[in-house]
Amino acid sequence: MNFISKISLISTKYFTILVILATVFALSFDELTIFLPYVKILLSLIMFAMGLTIKISDLTNVFKYPKALFLGIVLQYTIMPCAAFFLITLFPVNPEIAIGVMLLGCSPGGTASNVMTFIAKGDIALSIGLTTISTLLSPFITPLLTYFFVHSWVDINISSMFFSISQIVLVPVILGILINRLFEEKIYHILPVLPTISIWSIIIIIMAVVSSNNYISVRYVALLICLVVIHNVFGLILGFYISKVFKLKKKQCKAISIEVGMQNSALAATLAVLHFNPLSALPGAIYSIWHNLSGSFLASIWGRDK
Repeated sequence: MNFISKISLISTKYFTILVILATVFALSFDELTIFLPYVKILLSLIMFAMGLTIKISDLTNVFKYPKALFLGIVLQYTIMPCAAFFLITLFPVNPEIAIGVMLLGCSPGGTASNVMTFIAKGDIALSIGLTTISTLLSPFITPLLTYFFVHSWVDINISSMFFSISQIVLVPVILGILINRLFEEKIYHILPVLPTISIWSIIIIIMAVVSSNNYISVRYVALLICLVVIHNVFGLILGFYISKVFKLKKKQCKAISIEVGMQNSALAATLAVLHFNPLSALPGAIYSIWHNLSGSFLASIWGRDK
């Protein structure tokens, strides 16, 4: 298990570098599109691994601070969808990319936010609670928000999207939480393996998406990167300063900022593949790279606080 733990540590430490290398590799190989049919299974595996790390106490503790919890959820599902809609309205992007950006904006917080919050010396309990609750709410909120913003020009099947998210997110997370609750001592030894499983599942999803879109021009990718960067920065800045306006503690402001800015990009990419097309998944793939870079940078700065 020591060897596996070391692999997990290396994968976690160099995750962003691995994603960048995988992206470059995927640009040269069309064959990696063979993984597209498996993105649903891979995301379910990620969500199950996330559930296995969550204890009931993690959820009950966060309710001690209902104001911060409620504000974090509201900001998650207002700032990012509105920012996404603003960007696709402002910039000249085609409908496929636009729907991908909107899916990204309407997704819950990503699991990497918990690690970044820890590094940033933020409120870990709040971060875990926000990630978990926003994820559990996503089958209901994500389809409705997506429909609200883009139904006038894209056909959105709310019920189909609800069942997809329930199958690949809600059920695996709840199952993981229950197994943790019932067999906590027995699964303790496999916990070090979970980050590696999640990391490599995300990498495979990104490679499949990038490989299927390697015909896109460099100029167009540059525009998409610009959209992703602005979207992420909106979330990080507004999440922090709106939390300050509501007089939350600095640790809570950090947690909410990171939670709002770091989306579940793997979910956005998976929904795009399942309900639209691989091109719509590209914003999620690019976001996976960028938000880990920005999140790490911001967390390292905040982590210097005494």
